Amino acid sequence: MEIPGLGPVTLDADFGDYVSTPLPVPVFGDAQCRFVVSGYDDDDAKVDFESAISAFLGLDESALRSASEPVFQYYLDVKAEVGGDEDFVAIAGPDDVWSHVRLGAGEVSVQREDAHGDRQVYVSVECECAWEPEHGLQIVFRRGASVSKVGPFDSHLTNASTFDRADLADVVYYRFA
Repeated sequence: MEIPGLGPVTLDADFGDYVSTPLPVPVFGDAQCRFVVSGYDDDDAKVDFESAISAFLGLDESALRSASEPVFQYYLDVKAEVGGDEDFVAIAGPDDVWSHVRLGAGEVSVQREDAHGDRQVYVSVECECAWEPEHGLQIVFRRGASVSKVGPFDSHLTNASTFDRADLADVVYYRFA
């Protein structure tokens, strides 16, 4: 089987997902990532998956800079919860936040959102971050084109889905506490 933009993929028989070989991802400084595509076979608009993959692979690192503020806010919220722990990582501001994130540390997930009717295809990545080793950082790209959600990894593709609130559909970061 081949998915345009990814090339040959193999079927993960346990989950029914298609998995690519590692590919360089420009938005992550060409880190090698496997793509896991869910729901492709049963979808009537496979071109949406292909477009999202193409858009995502066409992004450069500036796409992440557009999300620096919400990622920094996530850091500040975790820091406020942890309190005055002197060993907690110090991040000076939004411009410094990405130096504390390990981008592309594994898999890139591609799937269609079902929960709140938006039905878009999203590209989601779980990253490691210095301030939250347990939950990490999830970065989600709507249609593969722009960052639409950041926060702790919860496997949801939108904040509307995470918090079951339609009014959060376009909110990139929403305080989890």
